[in-house]
This record gives sequence, structure tokens and C-alpha cells, in this order.
Amino acid sequence: MVLLAAAVCTKAGKALVSRQFVEMTRTRVEGLLAAFPKLMNTGKQHTFVETESVRYVYQPLEKLYMVLVTTKNSNILEDLETLRLFSRVIPEYCRVLEESEISEHCFDLIFAFDEIVALGYRENVNLAQIRTFTEMDSHEEKVFRAVRETQEREAKAEMRRKAKELQQARRDAERGKKSPGFGGFGSSSSSSSTAIITDTLIEPEKPKPTPAPVRPSGSNKALKLGARGKEVDDFVDKLKSEGENIILPNTGKRPSEASKSLPAPVNTESVHIRVEEKITLTCGRDGGLQNMEVLGMITLRVSDEKNGRIRLIVNNNDKRGVQLQTHPNVDKKLFTAESLIGLKNPDKSFPLNNDVGVLKWRLQTTDESLIPLTINCWPSESGTGCDVNIEYELQEDSLELNDVVISIPLPYSDCLDVQCIDLRSGVGAPVIGDLDGEYRHDSRRNILEWCLPVVDMKNKTGSLEFSIAGQPNDFFPVNVSFVSKGNYCDIQVTKVSQVDGNSPVRFSSETSFVVDKYEIL
Repeated sequence: MVLLAAAVCTKAGKALVSRQFVEMTRTRVEGLLAAFPKLMNTGKQHTFVETESVRYVYQPLEKLYMVLVTTKNSNILEDLETLRLFSRVIPEYCRVLEESEISEHCFDLIFAFDEIVALGYRENVNLAQIRTFTEMDSHEEKVFRAVRETQEREAKAEMRRKAKELQQARRDAERGKKSPGFGGFGSSSSSSSTAIITDTLIEPEKPKPTPAPVRPSGSNKALKLGARGKEVDDFVDKLKSEGENIILPNTGKRPSEASKSLPAPVNTESVHIRVEEKITLTCGRDGGLQNMEVLGMITLRVSDEKNGRIRLIVNNNDKRGVQLQTHPNVDKKLFTAESLIGLKNPDKSFPLNNDVGVLKWRLQTTDESLIPLTINCWPSESGTGCDVNIEYELQEDSLELNDVVISIPLPYSDCLDVQCIDLRSGVGAPVIGDLDGEYRHDSRRNILEWCLPVVDMKNKTGSLEFSIAGQPNDFFPVNVSFVSKGNYCDIQVTKVSQVDGNSPVRFSSETSFVVDKYEIL
């Protein structure tokens, strides 16, 4: 077959997208497409029509037509097979088959058409291969751009250094031009002005025994140090304006890192117990819990030898069907019968100054009622973009969640230039409407962070509304992070006692409930 052109046109013959595969003028293509609707007024239903010179193979697409213009001696079966592939490509890039949508994704369609036909002949490709080819990522281009950016930064730094050297040389040259007049006085008319210059410029160079510090006029090191400090400040200010969290020497951890773990207790006893839980949750945007898993562990640390032979009384109030598992060296029968954690050999002691996991548990479920914090993200399209409503609700009333951060991805701007690959930028800052808590727009990572210091019974629900250009799929997945000083599964150590005599032992404990992964897809 020899395919002359492929086009998407209206029923009136107006071309929305047209790709020519042989040398043809625009007037010729528009004339062929304008004549196409007139040939269909015969009352017959076919998938092709012919003229004296060309054949039209077409397929209706709601209010539009997908039209292939071929030569008359082409194979009609191959033409129909190619037409079906073209018709399947269009919905891949256009959500609705309307003129505005076709015009908006015209370049995407042209790139896909080029993968199907080359020089008038069809390539041996399928829909999956076309999608892969058009979205191909170039590692070489990324490397080239990284090298180019590095060279640009180095060139700017060199430019600033040269500018400083030229400025310093200019000052030295001006100072050198004035120095010949210091040797004597040329005339009486200029003696007064020369004397003034001599007094003001030579006087700082005279050695003075006074301890007062004198700023040297000829040294440029102090000037360079001042300029370097100003450059650093400007660079830090620029990074801050782009949304980057800057860690100064006296500021400690970044906020995101500090929120992932609770501070360690300052005062601990010789017997210290740590109860830790991590949650992994994946939920659908339209509801439905895909997976939820809570992993917990009780860790024991003994720092005094006299408290090595002890037993822990565990209080398990969980009603959700959690699965418990003890350490192999722990007496399992004793734990099952009396909820006591002790060694199988009561004459032995727990290891000193080591963290020993004595009990762990696991809860896995798809029951939506067990989700500790539900997130409902509801983006709706408007005339200028999307209005996004997102709300949270604390379902587990016994929990108090701290440092809650709900991260919503924001849309990227479209780029039709092939040189823009992997250099996408955001569409700008969102317009915030109603808000409970605080928000932070990270322009470098292109996300909106909804920050809530505390979520508990007093503020178990909250909402955020914002508007921004984009489509509903651009705002997923939503990620959530938090920490809590109370655990999800109600399992705690209530008492520690000696094996001999059952006398109580003072102990300290800490509890933490953190997020491993919490996302709404």
C-alpha cells in the first residue's frame, strides 16, 4: 500500500490533524479532505470511497472521521487494518473525541502517526510498541543536560571571578595614576589640592603605634571574603525561594526527618521496654482498602545484671485478630497460659546492654472500618483547571497522631518540545481556599503538603480546598505520614517482676506508632 495522508476531520471536511507521508502541498490536502464528505452523499454505507485518483478509507469517530487517503492500487485489506490501528491510537491520547481535545493533543497524535507509517508504507508495530516509542526516555539526553548545566554553573562562577579581578585591577590602576604627584608639588596653583590628596591617601600608610585597627586599602582578601559570604547568602536565599529545606549548622534535622521518629526518652531505668509499630496501607481513591498491615514488636533492654532474670506481664486488649509470635528462647507455653514473657530456662538471664525483641505481632486486613485515618481526595474539573477537595477523618478515637503531613502531588506543565524531556516544571502554586491547619508548597518536588500538628478526638476531621490547572489523575497518589506515642494494637507491658520471689522491678517504657507507607492510589 502507498498511504498518502492520514487525517482526523469533521463531518464537514475540516481538517483537525493531518499528517502527509509523501510530498504534498497544504492546498492539495485540504482540497482532498474538503471533497471527502461530498462523496459520501450516495446513501450507501461503506468504509471507503474512491475518485479517479485516490481512495478514501474512513471510520466514524462520533462526530469526527478518521480518514486515510491512499492510492487506488493499494491493498484494501491492509488499508482497513491500518485504519483500525489509527482509530485505536486516538483514544490513547484524547479522553473525548471532540475538536478541542484533538487540537490540544495534535502533536501527540502526529508523533504516533509517524510510528505507524514511514514514507507511505506501514511499519510492523502494535499499540503497545507505539506507546513505548512515543514515551521513550533518553538517558544520553539526561547526561548531556546535566553536563551542560554543570558547565553553565562553572562558567558563571568564572565570570564572577574575572569580574572581581578586573574591578580590583581598575582600582589598583586608578591608585597608581595618582601616586606620581606625591613626590613633589608642581605649582602653587595646585599645591592646596595636592596637599589634601597627600594628607588623605598617604596618612593611612604611615606606621602608627596605636592599637586601633586600620582597614588596609590595598588588600583585596577582605573584599573577596565579604563577596563570597554575600554569594553564599544569595544562593541560600534562592534555594529557599525554590522550596528547598536548608539545613544550617545550628538547625539540626530537616522537619521531614524529625517527624519520622519520636525523641528518645531522657531518663531510662535499668529495665527499659520499647513498644514499636509500623503501618503499611494502600487504599483506592474511590474507596476500598487494598491492603493494610501493622507490624509491632516489644524490645527489652537490661542494663543491670541483678535485673537479668525477670518476667514481663503483657496486657493484650486487641480485638482485631492480631497474630502474636514470641522469641524462640521465650517460654511460649507460659505466655499462652498466663501472658508472661520469660526465658525457657528460668536460671538464665536476658543479655545485658542489648536490645532483644521478645514479642512481635502482625495484623493484616482489608476491612475499611480498621483504617486509623481515612483520606478522601475529590478533584473535579472546572473551566480553568481543577477544584480539589480533600478531607481526613480519624476513625480510631484512642489515637493521637502528631506531625501529620498529607502530601498531594501537583500537575506538571505540558511540553511539546522534544528537548524538554525530563525537564518538566510545575504549573504554579495552588490557590488555597478553606484550610484546617497549615500548608506548604514545595516547588522543587512539585507537591502540596498539608500539615497538621495534632489529630485527635478534638479535631478528628478537617478539610482543605484548593484550585490549580490540571486533571483529576494528576493529584494521585496521596501520601500520609505521622507519628504517635500510642500504639494501634492495644498491647502493653504492665508489670515487670523478678523470677525469684516475684518482687516488682522498676522499668521505663516508650511507645511509638509510625508510618512505613500510607498512600491513596
